[in-house]
Order: sequence, then C-alpha cells, then structure tokens
Amino acid sequence: MALRYVAIGDSLSEGVGDDPWPDGTPRGWADRLAELLAAHHGEVDYANLAVRGMRSRQVLDTQVEAALALEPDVLTFTAGMNDLLRPRLDVAVLRETLVQVVAPFTAKGVRVTVVPIPDIRAVSPAGRLIARRRLGLNGIYQHLADEHGMLPPAPTTGTIFEDARAWADDRLHLSPLGHERLALGSAAALGVPVAQGWDAVPTGAAPRRSVRTEVEWTRRHVGPWLGRRLTGRSSGDGRVAKRPTLSPFETVAERPPQGAG
Repeated sequence: MALRYVAIGDSLSEGVGDDPWPDGTPRGWADRLAELLAAHHGEVDYANLAVRGMRSRQVLDTQVEAALALEPDVLTFTAGMNDLLRPRLDVAVLRETLVQVVAPFTAKGVRVTVVPIPDIRAVSPAGRLIARRRLGLNGIYQHLADEHGMLPPAPTTGTIFEDARAWADDRLHLSPLGHERLALGSAAALGVPVAQGWDAVPTGAAPRRSVRTEVEWTRRHVGPWLGRRLTGRSSGDGRVAKRPTLSPFETVAERPPQGAG
C-alpha cells in the first residue's frame, strides 16, 4: 500500500525559491521529500495544499479539513512565519491556532513534522526584527511535540540555514540548496536513511555583501513586500494549491512540460 503524504502551509511548503518543474510550478522541499519517501517506501501518494502568503489562521481555515479528508500517514506543515512578519502578534492566539492545526492529525495517529524557524540574523535584517518572536514560535512548536504528539522539531543552530547560500535572493525563501537540504533533514526525521541532512554547511565563504547589493535587495524585494502590506494584499491572492489531491508522486522526468495536453 502506498504511503500517503500531505503537505500544508505557506510559501515554504509550496516551494517558492526552488527551481521550478518543467510545467512552471515551484518544486520545493516537500516535493523533494515526497521523492525521497518514494525511493525509500516504494510508492507514495502525495498532495500539497500549501499556498504562499498564508498565515496560520488561513492554513487552519482553508487546508486542515481538506488534508484530514485525504487521510495521510505523514503530514508536514509550515505555518507561523507570516504571522511573525505582521506588526501585531498575539502569541496566545497563534499557539491555540497551531494546536488546532496539529491536534486533529496526531489524534488519528498521523506522523506530523514541522520546520523550526532558524536564526537568520546573519542572512537578513528581518532576522533581527523577529529574533524574539522566532524563539516564541519555536517554543510553540516544542509544545506541539511535548503535549500534542508532533514529532520533535530538529535543531537548526549551526546548520546550513544560517548560511546565505541556503536562501534565495529575497532572503525570506530558501534557495534550491536550502530546499534540497530541508528535504534531506526532514526525510531523516521520518526515518529515511540519507547521506547528509541540514547540519552540513558548504565549504568556502558565503557571498559577501556590499552597499550595492543591499540597495538592490531593498529595491527588488523589500519595497514590493512593504507595498503589499500597506495595501492589504498578499502574494497568495488568487492562488490555489498546486497539488490538491493525492496522486502517485512523479519524478522530474515523468512530469509533462508546461502546456502539454
């Protein structure tokens, strides 16, 4: 019988920042994890309900019921980071929301795993702004493991996620390297043998920054992000899940090119 794997969450689980598939959809660590699970288990039915820009309450309201209906054996979720980036944050409400996301799955015996928020102070100015909130969110994740049956979140200190090469140009989404390592680390947490996880940092120095690179980053990424916040828009407006139903996972070679019938 095929292993049933469902991913829910925000842009990280959707795959933003990774190289796209031939049909133009983002690949991402969850797709890569499905591939690793398929190689290990022989067959995996996979669905991905994640949509970029979603906060925790939106994940709960729009994805949890649909994911439960798919009766997964394994669920991964990424939720909370978009809450941290908003001006106002009610930690108690966030905690209760994430409990409502996780508890219905663990009550059914689903293996649930989450990606903890790494320390990105060396990667992006946003890391300094959310430093205290990040610790609070990771504390909520630990609570979900201790009290609600989620798999314990793996530590990210000293891992590749503190290296700029793991991050895309916008410094908020993972690069292809980051997505690859996140998939490997998550596979290891689920008992899949892997050669390396996210603890291995590439050799050599990360790219150096200059006034010019910072100005360009602000122009290309910070400005548009602030514009969406001020106008109440989201990067996920009008988007739907890229893989809303369970189906056998297809490798890169098996996926049809964009526009194919």
